[in-house]
Amino acid sequence: MKVTELPLPAEFTAFLTSQGFVNLYPPQAAAVEAGLLEGRNLLIASPTASGKTLIAALAAYKRIVEEKRKAVYLSPLRALASEKYAEFRNLLERFGVRCVISTGDFDSAGEALKNYDFLILTNEKFDSLLRHGIPWLPDVGLFISDEVHLAGSGDRGPTLEMILTKVIHSGVKAQLLSLSATVSNAEEIASWLRSDLVELTWRPVPLRQGVYDHGRVWFGDLQGEIETVRSTYGAAIDVAIEGISAGGQSLIFASTRKRAVSLATKASELTSRYLGEAERQACNDAARRIRESGEETSLSRLLADLVSKGAAFHHAGLPHEHRRIVEDTYRERAVKLLASTPTLAAGVNLPARRVVVADLSRYDGEAGMSAPISVLEYRQMAGRAGRPQYDDYGETVMVPPPSLSPEEAMRHYVESSPEPIESRLGGERGMRVHLLAVIASRLSITREEIDSIFSKTLLAAQTGKETVARHVDEALGYLFAEQLVVEKGRAFQATGFGKRTSTLYIDPMTGVLFRKNMGGFEPGPDHTARLLYLVARSPDFEPKFPLRSEKYSHLAYEFLEKNRPSFSLADERRTSFMEYEDVLQDMRTVMVIDSWIDEQKEDVILERLGAEPGDLHRAVDSAEWLLYCLCELARLYGKYDVIKEAGFLRKRVEKGVREELVELTKLRGVGRVRARALYSFGFKTIKSIRDAPAEKLGLVDKIGPVTAQRIKEEAA
Repeated sequence: MKVTELPLPAEFTAFLTSQGFVNLYPPQAAAVEAGLLEGRNLLIASPTASGKTLIAALAAYKRIVEEKRKAVYLSPLRALASEKYAEFRNLLERFGVRCVISTGDFDSAGEALKNYDFLILTNEKFDSLLRHGIPWLPDVGLFISDEVHLAGSGDRGPTLEMILTKVIHSGVKAQLLSLSATVSNAEEIASWLRSDLVELTWRPVPLRQGVYDHGRVWFGDLQGEIETVRSTYGAAIDVAIEGISAGGQSLIFASTRKRAVSLATKASELTSRYLGEAERQACNDAARRIRESGEETSLSRLLADLVSKGAAFHHAGLPHEHRRIVEDTYRERAVKLLASTPTLAAGVNLPARRVVVADLSRYDGEAGMSAPISVLEYRQMAGRAGRPQYDDYGETVMVPPPSLSPEEAMRHYVESSPEPIESRLGGERGMRVHLLAVIASRLSITREEIDSIFSKTLLAAQTGKETVARHVDEALGYLFAEQLVVEKGRAFQATGFGKRTSTLYIDPMTGVLFRKNMGGFEPGPDHTARLLYLVARSPDFEPKFPLRSEKYSHLAYEFLEKNRPSFSLADERRTSFMEYEDVLQDMRTVMVIDSWIDEQKEDVILERLGAEPGDLHRAVDSAEWLLYCLCELARLYGKYDVIKEAGFLRKRVEKGVREELVELTKLRGVGRVRARALYSFGFKTIKSIRDAPAEKLGLVDKIGPVTAQRIKEEAA
């Protein structure tokens, strides 16, 4: 089917044709035939790069432009949301569609969002909006849920499952379009979603899947084999470089950050020889931008050096801006080899001609040991092979460990079906979080109504209503015991504490921890260490920085002994020895945030405490948000000492400064570096800046005449 044959206005189909969409891919044609444009609920289960974004755009145009309804796109990841925001803007904005992206600020009712037609939200953001009772929900005519197979993941799955349950049974007459990788129980998931299933294995670029075997790669289905040079660099690099020598790009998936960095570092000794003059210039420009972006660290210096040679690594420890530069340079085909952790497979679209899966196992935190990756995860990584605009084929090559023969690896990962999606809502945390949200979102709710809602979940479909009721009973017991919920007559109600905990979008356990530790903040002693420990201790703080080595244990011991009176929290029922060991485990996390507000440079924090910049900034964001939540709960109980101390500390955490610089950082454009420079020069208050001549202000290091004038205007 040609795009121009779609029952849509000619101006839209003509524009799509000008963008390269001439003939519909088979999944796209199948979706149209299944009722996409008639408003049918559909689950599209097909491989990566099979055209699911255009399917979503067609439905969005129909609902928004022709029917004057809103559309909501739900993403599991912020990075993916940002990528889709750019794609949908390009496809829809010229037709009057107002697009917006919103991925943060969980204590907001989203009133401003009512002014937009196409809303791109993370699952968590939409969940928080539902808890605030968004008034524009009835205006939505289309919900698009991307990567819906992640309903089976342990961390994000319960939230996705609950928001889809609410969307389906909200009473709002809206189309649900769910997009997924191919899974073995797609029919079961489609039934739960009350959707018709469109399932295809078609890809725009054929995929050859192979396995490394002592210097050669052999492919399944009698697709032949290739020889690789066996070098001291290792099999993964040998296979990747062979792909580059044939004119392609390679993407290596490694199990850990350390291994990704190591692979990229080794490969950089070889990739430089494959750079043309224009590519070398692009890599040098990217390296310069990395060096100039943010604070310089040993990690950024290494990344810049590798990028200049045509290689790079990519993981969550990198600052967002550095990840973006790497992604852009790779898309430009200048960087030839990218070594990444598997998170990239579920995130941004970075296809390569050859994907090398260097590790078929990974450390499992729940099991406490290394475990094989799932078939579904392998398929996600393999799906990155093949660039539709550049390649006639894509290749994925596994490098099996010695304990797994090439034949076994091929049989398990290529020939087997991916694992079924299984609900994770029955876990203690997921159930207590979402049960409280259900109760708190209403004035009152009966047990029958609660059971009715949870009976519509995937958990109920897979385990039965009785099992779900037992999980609800257990969670209700906790909510009652901790005064988050009360029973009045035959109905349940959230207490003021329970409702505020839910709208703040924090785990009830975090709310309880905060409530029980609001005493003892009288003026006088410095409570900074205690507040940081309270925040780090909460279930919602991430990422955690466990000790893991003798070096960190020694530093943690010294820090704990120095601040020991600050680290006794209420309701920690442990023996003195176990309590001490448990507290010690959180000290590296506390020290990371403490070093940040002590104005230590990111490079110092990295070298001393091992906190990579990306993790550092996520920890800062997490601490800043949780300090806000603590203040909000303290406001509920009239604990003004807590509000004053935690509120002031929140400002320090947000800016990364000592106490004396907080006032200066209120000025827009004055961060921790400029604030310290101003303070050291003698400008210690906003008034002193306001009273000073711009010429004198311009003499300050890191300021200059232009910035001085802008700061003067801010201070006026």
